[in-house]
Amino acid sequence: MSSYEFLAGCYDELTYDVAYSAWADYIQRHFHRGIPGKTILDLACGTGSLTRELALRGYEMIGVDLSPEMLAEAAEKNRDLGEDIIPPIFLCQPMEKLDLYGTIDACVCCLDSVNYVTDPKKLKQAFGRVHTFLLPGGLFLFDVNSVEKLSALDGQVFLDETEDTYCVWRAEYSKRSRICSYFMDLFRLDEESGQWERGEELHRERAYTVEELTDFLRQAGFLDIKVYGDKKMRSPKPGEQRIFFVARKDKRSKINGR
Repeated sequence: MSSYEFLAGCYDELTYDVAYSAWADYIQRHFHRGIPGKTILDLACGTGSLTRELALRGYEMIGVDLSPEMLAEAAEKNRDLGEDIIPPIFLCQPMEKLDLYGTIDACVCCLDSVNYVTDPKKLKQAFGRVHTFLLPGGLFLFDVNSVEKLSALDGQVFLDETEDTYCVWRAEYSKRSRICSYFMDLFRLDEESGQWERGEELHRERAYTVEELTDFLRQAGFLDIKVYGDKKMRSPKPGEQRIFFVARKDKRSKINGR
């Protein structure tokens, strides 16, 4: 079973503790420093919770994700936002083949989605595609799980459960590949039948260093690159679990070009 095929239906239940409002607050702190307009790409948008939060704050949202199952949840969640809110557009695409209908003023890629691109070549391509569709002066904000965090997960077992969802997962980290694999057993209660359904999924994250990601951004054409601690406006401290990157496209760049 492909990643998120089974998980999509219970993802929100298992991530109920993610404070999307706080994530949006942090993103807006960077937006307030200046972006060309209000058209925002939520790259790897998942079930669209952050997309919705930003749409409710007046941004014109585009959500892109590789999983059609996750996008189905996102579309349903963002169906009725109110008369004065422009409904988000959702597209099913891999990051490295991002293809939008027009330009964007900013791109966010949150909740360690960048780590899920385990092929560095594809990640470089993804950064390049984001740069292509950003307007001059546009902002690219993303976060990653740090090398320290992913390596420390090796051998650990976790349990998440709600009234109708049960998830057990274990992590294995390879020092050679710097890939952390999550082996997940999921149980979901079917309301109609009253029976429990079981699914198995494998998720993988690659640990990237700050130096690697900074280099990838430079290769993509970004010049103004800054690194922050976990939803902080300061540099990351040693051993920081989550690291944020904020990169800006040169204001002198050509539209849809470098």
